[in-house]
Amino acid sequence: MDLNLDYKQRFLDIYEQNIHREGAQELLKWLQGTDFFTAPASTRFHCACAGGLVMHSVSVYETMMEKHFVEGEDNPESFALCALLHDLCKAQFYKVSTRNVKNEQTGQWEKKPYYVVEDSFPYGHGEKSVFLIERFVRLKPAEATAIRWHMGGFDEACRGGSFAISLAYDKYPLAVKLHLADLESTYLREKGTSEVQRT
Repeated sequence: MDLNLDYKQRFLDIYEQNIHREGAQELLKWLQGTDFFTAPASTRFHCACAGGLVMHSVSVYETMMEKHFVEGEDNPESFALCALLHDLCKAQFYKVSTRNVKNEQTGQWEKKPYYVVEDSFPYGHGEKSVFLIERFVRLKPAEATAIRWHMGGFDEACRGGSFAISLAYDKYPLAVKLHLADLESTYLREKGTSEVQRT
């Protein structure tokens, strides 16, 4: 059984069942022309493996729905859009390279693959995802804000402090819910998903 195909199919099922906004099919078609379904989610931390990006996206959606969705208050389409596409900026972002690593058992040097960043459009993280999504689908202010600030204090714009993120979280509960789901998925649910050894 190919786990990557399972995550891709789960992603497609969630997308098709929940996202019906104008431009959604065009966005999905574009997405399928990128490496989104085969790319890692990081270079060496969580989901640093083939298909890791779609695995992480589905994990964030499931965490967000399980922990934070309030019937009658939250919008299923907004949750699906934000969770599935918050890291769209990572499509066409990584490439595979190799390095020599010493095999501790044999003492021999072996070529091992690893991921490196090759950012052809350095536009930031959350804001780049918003930009890419909005080429096809119009986001509501809460959705755009949630995706923009999903990294929380890990965002480069927050180093040294940022009032904008505090205002965003205060005004839009969706932004807080996406950030919490992303944190839990990354640091708790996706432990041990990296195929790349940290050095």
